[in-house]
Amino acid sequence: MEKRLGHARSFRELEVYKQARELSGIIFKLTRNFPKEEKYSLTDQIRRSSRSIGAQIAESWGKRRYENHFVLKLTDSDAEQYETQHWIEVSFECEYVDENMKNDLMIRCESIGRMLNSMIEKASLFCQKS
Repeated sequence: MEKRLGHARSFRELEVYKQARELSGIIFKLTRNFPKEEKYSLTDQIRRSSRSIGAQIAESWGKRRYENHFVLKLTDSDAEQYETQHWIEVSFECEYVDENMKNDLMIRCESIGRMLNSMIEKASLFCQKS
């Protein structure tokens, strides 16, 4: 099976998806050490938003037939990475993560955001009909 127009055959091949999955894995492991009283608030929120980045990318892939839907789902993914940035900052302020970890996670989020925006700008290339 060949790639179409030099692009991935599956969302799983997208670098942005791979990075989103890696980010959510790091956050999952990191939040294992959060206090128990945060389980139903901060821990759940940061895990949900970070996992949703990749989920929205996957969903956008399934909507490539309609460019506007594709862009909408990528925009949702970008919103989730911004929400994740917020929860990372809260985690730092609560002293659950140190500054180095916060900075690393923020760089990862920003990188994902740049890739998503590049895909949004080039949406027509991903949505071309076979």
